[in-house]
Amino acid sequence: MHRHIDINPDIKGGKPRIKGRRITVHDIVIWHERFGLSPDEIASSNDLQLAEIHDALAYYFDNREQIDREITDDAQYVRELQKKYTSKISQRLKESSSDA
Repeated sequence: MHRHIDINPDIKGGKPRIKGRRITVHDIVIWHERFGLSPDEIASSNDLQLAEIHDALAYYFDNREQIDREITDDAQYVRELQKKYTSKISQRLKESSSDA
């Protein structure tokens, strides 16, 4: 049904992706829906065919609820990691400001 989309549990955690690439449907959705990039901009900046972008977006709209939930879950996971682990840069900045 989506000839440019592949799902392999051993690649990118089984997330749907562009065949032969590590670019996921999630990536394309975020670039398009959240960052406002056009399909042409996404294709040209990632060396993809326009048909691959449109197929990824069609896959997204066919599975919107699930993919939106996964994107939200991924963002929450990142926030939890950020709370748990202080970045080395942030730590160094904090240390250097307290030394001054």
